[in-house]
Amino acid sequence: MRHLLPIAFVSCVFAASGISQTLEPSGWRTKLEFHALNAYGPQAIVGMAAYDGFLQEINFPKEWGQGAEGYGKRFGSSLAYTGIRNTLGLGLDTVLRQDPRYQRAGDGGLWHRMKQVFRGTILTRTDSGKETLATWRLGSAYGAAFISNQWYPERDNTVKLGLVEGSTQIGFDMLVNLSSEFWPDVKKKLLHRKP
Repeated sequence: MRHLLPIAFVSCVFAASGISQTLEPSGWRTKLEFHALNAYGPQAIVGMAAYDGFLQEINFPKEWGQGAEGYGKRFGSSLAYTGIRNTLGLGLDTVLRQDPRYQRAGDGGLWHRMKQVFRGTILTRTDSGKETLATWRLGSAYGAAFISNQWYPERDNTVKLGLVEGSTQIGFDMLVNLSSEFWPDVKKKLLHRKP
């Protein structure tokens, strides 16, 4: 069942693509809607289910076992993690007045747009339009990783794992931004393709 990794990867990448482009200008309601969709929207649930299938396949953590009970623990852990991450994100971006949405470049060359993907992962806009460090993203990714590791078996509840998981989440966020940048163009070409 190693084939689950590509499914988990694709599900996570496309889980939030397009969300950032469909919301109204930034305000607390927009931020709440953004984080609610990222946490428990249909695409997020599908992404979590596929990712937890991958964790089930590699048996991580092994203390949770296999079968329906093991999968249920992994899925429950993911639901709790994403709730924590998005609650922290909402608190941080509201207090710091940061806009959590990715801002597409939309045009320009490939290199220009790739720089925007990277830049839009590390930096964000404030509610007034200025660019700043994406404190909401970094704080929620690492904060949720360390908090959610508290229910992992003791051997897995380490600072190292928290740092790895937080960094991995930032990487997934970058992939989601990549999807948000290019998927509208791909979709447009696919829908206008002649048979």
